[in-house]
Amino acid sequence: MNINIIKSRLCFTTALLVSACSLGLSATPLQYEDVFELEFVSDPQPDAKGEQVVFVRNWMDKQTDRRRMTLWLSSADGKQLQPLTDKDINASSPRWAPDNKRLAFIANGQIHVKWLDSGRTSQLGQLQQSPGNLSWSPDGKWLAFSMFTPKAAKAPVTLSGKPEKAEWAKPAIYIDSKQYRVDGAGYVKSGFQHLYIMSADGGSAIQLTEGDFNHSGAISWSKDSASVYFSANRHPDWQSKPMNSELFKLNLSDRKLTQLTDRDGPDAQPLLSPDGKLIAYVGFDDRKLAHQANRLYVMNSDGSNIRNLTEDLDRGIEEFQWLANNKALYISYDNEGKGVLAEQALSGKRTQLANDIGGSSYSRPYSGGQFAAADNGLVAYTQMSAEHPAELAVLHKGKKQTLTSLNADLLLARDIGKVEEFWYSASVDKRQIQGWIIYPPQFDSSKKYPLILEIHGGPHTAYGPHFGMELQLMAAKGYVVLYTNPRGSTSYGEDFANLIHHNYPSSDFNDLMDGVDAVIAKGFINEKELFITGGSGGGALTAWAVGHTDRFAAAVSVKPVINWFSFVLNADMYSYFSQYWFPGMPWEKPEHYLKYSPISYVGNVKTPTMLMTGEADYRTPISESEQFYQALQLRGIDTAMVRIPEASHSIYSRPSNLMAKTAYILYWFEKYRETKDSVEK
Repeated sequence: MNINIIKSRLCFTTALLVSACSLGLSATPLQYEDVFELEFVSDPQPDAKGEQVVFVRNWMDKQTDRRRMTLWLSSADGKQLQPLTDKDINASSPRWAPDNKRLAFIANGQIHVKWLDSGRTSQLGQLQQSPGNLSWSPDGKWLAFSMFTPKAAKAPVTLSGKPEKAEWAKPAIYIDSKQYRVDGAGYVKSGFQHLYIMSADGGSAIQLTEGDFNHSGAISWSKDSASVYFSANRHPDWQSKPMNSELFKLNLSDRKLTQLTDRDGPDAQPLLSPDGKLIAYVGFDDRKLAHQANRLYVMNSDGSNIRNLTEDLDRGIEEFQWLANNKALYISYDNEGKGVLAEQALSGKRTQLANDIGGSSYSRPYSGGQFAAADNGLVAYTQMSAEHPAELAVLHKGKKQTLTSLNADLLLARDIGKVEEFWYSASVDKRQIQGWIIYPPQFDSSKKYPLILEIHGGPHTAYGPHFGMELQLMAAKGYVVLYTNPRGSTSYGEDFANLIHHNYPSSDFNDLMDGVDAVIAKGFINEKELFITGGSGGGALTAWAVGHTDRFAAAVSVKPVINWFSFVLNADMYSYFSQYWFPGMPWEKPEHYLKYSPISYVGNVKTPTMLMTGEADYRTPISESEQFYQALQLRGIDTAMVRIPEASHSIYSRPSNLMAKTAYILYWFEKYRETKDSVEK
């Protein structure tokens, strides 16, 4: 719902607000603690009839400093909205039973089922690990899911001679697996992801898959409930070739496993058509490019007659679902920063239905969203907005309706910065580059404002006209905020994304500087108060920028890559990065790694630069930040380092860390302002 409509309606219903509105009083700008007021919708699931939609309501718990999840139910017309689970349990992954009378979900690491007619809920079984990828069998008797299965690994060395009650050091940890740690999860325990089924009436989990391979992702059932389809990389060299997954069929009766695809590249997310005759899935032929977009394929259920439905689209398919008529699929993809919902016919015809899917990110304005469809054609989806995080929306017979306004109270109390899209020409090759400007509340074009350039990570991701709390907080403190999608960004086609293949950072830096110039040309920026920041890939570009220009008054490089040589040999995904981002191994192409490393240009830096990284970040380990920090210290450049205790690459996952991240960035920028009276300390 439009914020002006919300404000006008609330002004009519509240005497105090009537007075405020009649006097023309404005709401106050966002405050750091407003992070805990954010709510957003995820994983919307309509029932088969399209009469009601269950969704996950995400909220921030100030007491535990965690994002929490509760299931809510909305009627398809939005007139009835009610909670299904209590706030004291963390509930997610709601999935309707085929009879529409039961709802399975995951809460506190266990599978639960809720009977809608009685309102009663029961936990099914007692799992030793947290399940994922819930999927009902068509007959409603079984639930399939994936789950980590520990495998005992005996240490090769044992020490003798320890006296009784002696306090020796903890035993050494022996590691011999290639993927031994994962960002956000830490060091990997010995074991593998396997598929299981459990009776919908409760009981023990039955393991379906075997072997030292990981089986995860979407699980699809055959129409007769006798088989399941899934994706896995069961090749002998799976650790060295992490992208090479195939589709499999597994018969429940005899555990017979049939491989359905065989190519060099990922095949994932199998989904059978309602009549059981076809399988849709996504993947691509692996060309070892840094960015390769998922195509949508359809084949017969036995693996024959494979057809690529979206090669002409040149956009990565995010989600898809069959229409009830078996003749088409709903698909979603990003285009120029926006989430698009379309109908893709098997004949090849494609019809766009909506272009406002998004809102899965609330910290920074990344693209991405979710949808699901009912048999009657109603589509429920997360609806994006530049003014607030995701709300629940439905689309049916060409008509769109927003069903929730979870952030109406915050939007009433706070002024949100206006977001404006613009395009500009790249100085390198005249390509058109898309960007957005966030204006501070009460913006006055006759005044001069400081500018913050905020750079997205990835680098193969995209920003869009979405809500980003960090950037809105910057605008609330009086800064004009610029964010763009330079070359390398997704949602503009594979060629645009791969302009930085084996060439990063490079002309993407020029694209960013061109964006700054385009905003300065509008006449309301103080050119002595230019600031730059970004996270992950954006952190790398920030460090690169200060080694190539002195135009910024200060910089904050968040969770950056500083040295590609050390990064590839320290990051959790080193098997992927070394093969897809570089023309050879570090010891084979050291000159290439150093040429594109910000550390190589640290001798040029004059800009006061702060580094910030989580101490448990295994994607861009904190040792990267330490290298730049220590180099700047050796050179006598103003610098500081902010270490976020226990934080992974996703610093924002704890609300207080999101607050701290933004507050430290603004603290650093304010130190180097010409005038220091507009930003709260």
